[in-house]
Amino acid sequence: LSIDRSAGSQHSKQLSRAHRRLILLSVLMCLAGAIWLWRQSAPLAVETAVVSTVYPAQALTLLNATGYVVAQRRASVASKATGRLEWLSVTEGTKVRKGEVIARLENRDTQAMRDLAAANVLVAKANLGMGRADLVEAELAFTRTDVLSDKKLVSAADHDSATALRGKALAAVAGYEAAVAVAEANLRVSDVALDQTFIRAPFDGVVLTLNAGVGDTITPFSQAVDTRGAVVTIADMDTLEVEADVAEASYLAIHEGQPVEIQLDAIPGQRFEGVVSRMVPTVDRAKASTLVKIRFRQHDPRILPEMSARAAFLDRGLTEAEHKPILAVPASALFEAEGKLQVFVVENGKARMRPVKRGAKIGDQIEVHGLDQGTRVVIRPPQGLTDGHAVNEEAT
Repeated sequence: LSIDRSAGSQHSKQLSRAHRRLILLSVLMCLAGAIWLWRQSAPLAVETAVVSTVYPAQALTLLNATGYVVAQRRASVASKATGRLEWLSVTEGTKVRKGEVIARLENRDTQAMRDLAAANVLVAKANLGMGRADLVEAELAFTRTDVLSDKKLVSAADHDSATALRGKALAAVAGYEAAVAVAEANLRVSDVALDQTFIRAPFDGVVLTLNAGVGDTITPFSQAVDTRGAVVTIADMDTLEVEADVAEASYLAIHEGQPVEIQLDAIPGQRFEGVVSRMVPTVDRAKASTLVKIRFRQHDPRILPEMSARAAFLDRGLTEAEHKPILAVPASALFEAEGKLQVFVVENGKARMRPVKRGAKIGDQIEVHGLDQGTRVVIRPPQGLTDGHAVNEEAT
């Protein structure tokens, strides 16, 4: 008897081959699973944007321009008199009223001249009084001699002498009256000269700058060394306007009374209503632009001259609701999933799907409800991005 080993060997080889195939298949499946898991856990590069506030006026903007806040009523205040500044009652930021004395020049000599002129008036009036008394005496003498002359009781020479004295008295009174007028005119001149040593505010306003200090010599009509022309610069804050340069090509798109939305760099969180008050009818050849002046509809004490401003010229006026900002995201961040409008927000390095409600469209932005300001959202979500997937942000 003998054992046939060839058949068993053949069967054993077949089992071994099948076993190896099974092992290889298992390894390949494990490897594929590992790759799948790695791909699922590997961060995806995504572009993100921030949920930000958007103003509805952006959709109504025809063109934008830049400029500065300027007080249309502004003055460098000085005096016609020349002298040393003796007293100053204001500083930067002081509010002044029209006619209020804000400074005084040294004026003792001017005051003395005024006192002399006043004394001359008194002398002239005293002389006028004496002249009028002489006139009364001459009138009485003339009346007596005139009556007596009719009765042939006085000589013609006496009558002629009384008549001449009366004429001289009348002329003297006229001269004294003229002297009084001259003295009073000189007094008024002295009053004006004295008043010019007091520097008054020409209108209600706020002091912007001090151009001189106590002790400086004020010479408004000369350029002498170490002198000052103006004492202070004041501006009427009720006349603040924005002066914006508009490109010559856009000039015809603007008209007086057109609504404007004004942004100030110094007050970034607020927008102000304005209106085109006037347009300067000339073009700046060097800049190829024209100057447009925009009036604020409401006055705000925070607005100061020389602030930089941006003006958005609108197609129409804004409604009450359109004055308020809204939260918006780029339109490319929205997509449909699970029958709802969704966005991917980035939280702790992972994308999380959030349902949102859509609002108005403002340019390439869409108003959304359900997200907080500052939330980062994925724009143009890539294929394979799922809820909870790790992401690498590339902010736009």
